[in-house]
Amino acid sequence: MLATQRRHRILQELQASGTVRVADLAGVLGVSEMTVRRDIDTLDAEGQLLRVHGGATRTGTFSAIEPEFVSKSAQEAEAKRAIAAEALSLLRPDMTLLISGGTTTYEFARLLPRDLGLTVATNSIMVANALVPGPLSQGAHGGIRTLVLGGQRTPSEALVGPVTMHAMENLHADLCFMGVHGIDPEAGITSPNLLEAEVNAAMIAASGALVVLADASKYGVVGLAGIAPLSSIGMLITDSGITARGAGHAAADVLRHAVGVLRIAALPARSEQAQPFSHLPAGRTPQVTAHKGHDA
Repeated sequence: MLATQRRHRILQELQASGTVRVADLAGVLGVSEMTVRRDIDTLDAEGQLLRVHGGATRTGTFSAIEPEFVSKSAQEAEAKRAIAAEALSLLRPDMTLLISGGTTTYEFARLLPRDLGLTVATNSIMVANALVPGPLSQGAHGGIRTLVLGGQRTPSEALVGPVTMHAMENLHADLCFMGVHGIDPEAGITSPNLLEAEVNAAMIAASGALVVLADASKYGVVGLAGIAPLSSIGMLITDSGITARGAGHAAADVLRHAVGVLRIAALPARSEQAQPFSHLPAGRTPQVTAHKGHDA
């Protein structure tokens, strides 16, 4: 088992029980306790857990730590792929899209069809890399036209700051596909990075509708900076793990009432979906209100 896989499993065990013991993890993973301790040290340094004597515990639901792209990409990988595939059904020919940074939006970008004549503007280095034309990417419409917004690079491989905000001026998109650090009934969608929250809010304002791609582990997490309330989300696409959060289907019920549309990507076989934007096929998208990320 690779180190990233072990650490992903450790985080899963921690999510399920709240605390984990080194000895127990060694048995589950089939490795030495020394290997487990090294993995815990790494995750502790990334801010994903808190190392304690004999094991680890959760850091809490509030987070101002911005994990690196590679460490985040190993988490909930199956869910992210399912969410990304589900989001493809919203695409129509000749759409203009804004795609934010994030590992789930990266998976979405990798799957984008090259024959719809799409235009994509993004502040994500990884998303832009996923859209690099290949030998088989040129379709009838000439592949995907890509605009990369400049700016300061973050640990999550996003571009932020005044340069990015300047590039956002006068941009208009049909849909904004956004990955988020946390999604919470009270705090809304959040980021651990103040400047990234500002850029994300500008993306919402420049788009006809907001589509948030967030796996179930993001529910209840609150980052440092607010991006927008849940009411600004035209559609939230998450995975079937959301039904296991809270008593009964509490989390899913809360989200159904808070966002425009909740769509659930099944893991791995059956899909439980809400209705898509009924007016998307006609080329009309709903209006949303952007709320700028706060700095305090």
